[in-house]
Amino acid sequence: MSFQQGLSGLNVASTNLDVVGNNIANSNTVGYKQAQAQFTDIFANSMDGAGSSRTQIGAGTRVATVAQSFNQGDIAATNNPLDMAINGPGFFRMSDHGEISYTRNGQFRLDGNGFLTDARGTNVTGYAADIDGNINSAQPTNLKFITSDIPPKITSSFNLGFNLPSNATAPEVATFDANNIRSFNQTRSGTFFDSLGNDHVFSYYFQKSDTTANTWNMYASVDGAVDPTTGVPVGVTLNGAASVTLTFDSNGALTAPAAPFNVSVDLATIDPTLGAGSPLVFALDLTTATQFGSNFGVNLSQSDGYASGRLAGFTTGADGVIQGNYSNGQNRSLGQIVLANFVNPQGLNPIGDGRWIETPSSGQPLVGQPNSGTLGALQPSAIEAANVDLTAELVKMITAQRMYQANAKTIETQDAVLQTLVNL
Repeated sequence: MSFQQGLSGLNVASTNLDVVGNNIANSNTVGYKQAQAQFTDIFANSMDGAGSSRTQIGAGTRVATVAQSFNQGDIAATNNPLDMAINGPGFFRMSDHGEISYTRNGQFRLDGNGFLTDARGTNVTGYAADIDGNINSAQPTNLKFITSDIPPKITSSFNLGFNLPSNATAPEVATFDANNIRSFNQTRSGTFFDSLGNDHVFSYYFQKSDTTANTWNMYASVDGAVDPTTGVPVGVTLNGAASVTLTFDSNGALTAPAAPFNVSVDLATIDPTLGAGSPLVFALDLTTATQFGSNFGVNLSQSDGYASGRLAGFTTGADGVIQGNYSNGQNRSLGQIVLANFVNPQGLNPIGDGRWIETPSSGQPLVGQPNSGTLGALQPSAIEAANVDLTAELVKMITAQRMYQANAKTIETQDAVLQTLVNL
C-alpha cells in the first residue's frame, strides 16, 4: 500500500490554496501580478528491473513552479501628478542603495531632498536634467528634481501684430499727448520684464497722419511715465526717436519699418528705486501689421521675458519626461523616467513589495525611454491595478478545496484497505 500519491496531492493542493489566497489578498495591491501554481506528475522508476512488463503507476504530483502573469492590469486615474501607470510592457527601474529592482507600482513622491521615490524610499531611476532643463540620456541615475525657483528673464524681443483701419481719419488734435484721447486714434498695451523680473506696462499709441495716405505715427510710454505738462512720454525711444512712422502699401501690407527696430527704455528715469539694469533695450517686431478696411484690433502681443517662477506642479508625458510647471507660466524638464523590459519576464525573481530582480533566466534588462521600442507608454496621474480576477480566483479556491478533499479521501481509502489486510 502507498500513501505517497495522496500525500503529494495534499501538498500541491495546499500550495495551490496558498497561491490563490495570496492573489485574493493582493487584489487591491497596485501593480501586483497574478500568480498561478503549475504542477507536474512524478513517475517512479520500476523496482522490478528494466525488463519488467509490469504496468507502471505514477508516484503522485509536485509543484513545478509558481508562475506570474504579466498581462496588463486596469488603469485607474488618481489625483497625484506623480502617480504613473505603464500602458504596455516594461517595468520601472528602482535603486535601493545601488541594488536594482523592477516594479509596476508607479505610486511615486518626492522626498525631502528632491529625489523621486516610492513609499519605501526606494529611488526611481531615469535620465537627469540640468538647471536649464536639458536631459542627459547617457546613463540612468537616481532622479533628483531641481526645485529651485526659475530666475527672471529680461525681455529681448516683443512681437506685435495688429490691424489699423484704412478708412480712419486724423485725430482732432495734431500734437500727440498721451493724456489727451483726441490726439491719437487707438491705444493698447503689453507687458515686458526687466533684469529683476519686474513687469512693466508698454503702452503704444497710433496716430493717423493728416498729410500722407497709408501713414501712421506710433508713440509709446512705459508705466504711464509722461511729462505732466506736455503729455509726451519720457524714458522711452522708438528706433532712437520719440515716435516711428508706419507706412503701408495699397494692399495693406507694412512696408516701413521693414524689420524689427530697437525700443530703449531708461528705467532709471522712469523709476529710480527699481535697481534693474538700465537702459533696457528690446527689439519690437511689427512686420505682421496690416492696414485693412476692418476695425482696429491686436492679434499678437508676445514678449520673451518673464518674472521669476516657483515650482507649482508637475506634468508627465507618455515618453516619461516630467515637466515642472512654474508660477510664472513657464515649464522646464526636470527629468525623464526610464523603463526596462526583459526577454523572459517569467524568469524574474519576486522579492516582495511589488518588486522583482533579474536572473539568468530572465535575461538582461533592455532599458530605454517609455513609448519606444518594446516599452510601453506612461500614463500620468494614474495607477495600474492588480490584474487579479476575483471571480476566477474564488472558483479556483473551490476547485483547490475539492482537490484537497479528494486527496484526503484517497489516503482514507488506503487506510481502510490496509486495516482490512491487518484484520485478516
